[in-house]
Amino acid sequence: MKKILVTSFIILLMVACSENNKQKESEEVTMLKEKIAKFVPVEIQYDETLLTDREKIVLEKLYRASQIIDEIFLEQVYSKNDLIKSELTKSEDELSKLQLEYFNIMFGPFDRLEDNAPFIGTDKKPLGADFYPEDMTKDEFEKWINDNPNDEKSFTNEFTMIRREDGKLVAIPYSEYFKDKLTEASKYLKEAAEFADNPSLKKYLISRADAFLSNDYYQSDMDWMDLKDHSIEIVIGPYEVYEDEMFNYKASFESFVTIKDPVETKKLEVFAKYLNDIEKNLPLDEKHKNFSRGSESPIVVVNEVFTAGDSKAGVQTLAFNLPNDERVRQAKGSKKVMLKNVHEAKFEKLLQPIAEIVLEPEQLKYVTFNAFFNHTLMHEMSHGVGPGFIKLNGKNTEVKKELKETYSTIEECKADILGMYNNMFMIEKGVYPKESEDEILVTFLAGAFRSMRFGISEAHGGGNAIIYNYLLEKGAYVFDENTQKVKVDFEKIHPALKDLANLILTIQAEGNHQGAKDLIAKYAVNSPSIEMLRKKLNNLPVDIKPVYEIEEKLK
Repeated sequence: MKKILVTSFIILLMVACSENNKQKESEEVTMLKEKIAKFVPVEIQYDETLLTDREKIVLEKLYRASQIIDEIFLEQVYSKNDLIKSELTKSEDELSKLQLEYFNIMFGPFDRLEDNAPFIGTDKKPLGADFYPEDMTKDEFEKWINDNPNDEKSFTNEFTMIRREDGKLVAIPYSEYFKDKLTEASKYLKEAAEFADNPSLKKYLISRADAFLSNDYYQSDMDWMDLKDHSIEIVIGPYEVYEDEMFNYKASFESFVTIKDPVETKKLEVFAKYLNDIEKNLPLDEKHKNFSRGSESPIVVVNEVFTAGDSKAGVQTLAFNLPNDERVRQAKGSKKVMLKNVHEAKFEKLLQPIAEIVLEPEQLKYVTFNAFFNHTLMHEMSHGVGPGFIKLNGKNTEVKKELKETYSTIEECKADILGMYNNMFMIEKGVYPKESEDEILVTFLAGAFRSMRFGISEAHGGGNAIIYNYLLEKGAYVFDENTQKVKVDFEKIHPALKDLANLILTIQAEGNHQGAKDLIAKYAVNSPSIEMLRKKLNNLPVDIKPVYEIEEKLK
């Protein structure tokens, strides 16, 4: 009798455990469905009729190369990514399929919208992604450089992976670490070059293919700046340093495959000639102003065909301003590329619905597509002005090396605050009509909540939180607790913009790491009104999920 009772108890315990597991799995399924629903699918189409038969072959080769970029970036994000993806791909249950879908959006098991909280397993994302050994601390890295000063250049180089060999830290060039994948990508670029009739595109594709194998990207960046009279606009390689949250040293691989919109590009040519005037007008001590960056600064409007790697992870990019190499910027400036079809999708699916919830009704009329598009343009142009190379304690250095892990947030904050400040300057110059002033200011405020929904710890979200909280403190933004709406004070915002721009630019010019940390600690926070308004946006999608037409065509 006793034996029967014990057996019955064990059976009941097993049933209870099974039920608990089912309940837990059901909750995970529900949670993942909600997370995936935050990304509204948008078909990214392109017009093949704009291309010749040979250009269509070029486009296909670039797409194939970009698929490899996805694989490399997946490795850079987390050491276990390939294993996790392989296991999820093999599984047929509903939970695994949903995990795989969200994994593909996030490029890993960490939720980029939730401060990289794990949604698969319990491991935390390493601060330095997979650019450094997972057990390496910041102190260990800095002590190594202090003890081995000859290693500083290779260790802080954007294009090296740091590994531990025989108990010592070593820097391995990307060209060596990712040799097999980069060799294959290089082959596709050279095949594309064979069909490229445009000389400047052919030159860039060949030099970038060579760069993948040499680890020297300078010449191919210069060649990219010289692209002209081309239909296909492509940039592919390691660029942004956001993924390296330990130091912001290491560049992630990405790719943008796009088709140029010649009509819209022509409209924006007027802006390039104002870069020197914009630098002169910066609210910054004259001794810190930077007139050594090149002034070619082409602006291109394109329609996206496919993106890969860092540019596709989580939140989708609206535009980009490259290259980041200060040597190239000094010689030629930088190129601003605006993704028109992505702008249109985000304005319709995200910005307008957000504005209706967060803004006071009387200011909704100021939310316009042109203001949204023009802010992005000036944001990208503003990345190319202000301090770059600086001198600190008699030593020649760069802003990004001195600001370390704070650099990305401070730089994005700079570009957004100057986006508004410099657009006011464009109104003074007669480039924009006077009536667009209020549209620019109000549309940015609505857009700040679009960015802050990506997470305050993310560079763009953190930069926008600094702006919002600073301007709120100065009375330039006014939050009404009764209506739970916010608005722009059109009188107070202009001096507040100037003050914040001066503060950010001075931190950069002085390479003030502690000042950057203090500013972020005080203002890049989820303040009460941000928290209240973000909660009201919970039922809206956070971003778009691109569904690329080219993937269907070239399966």
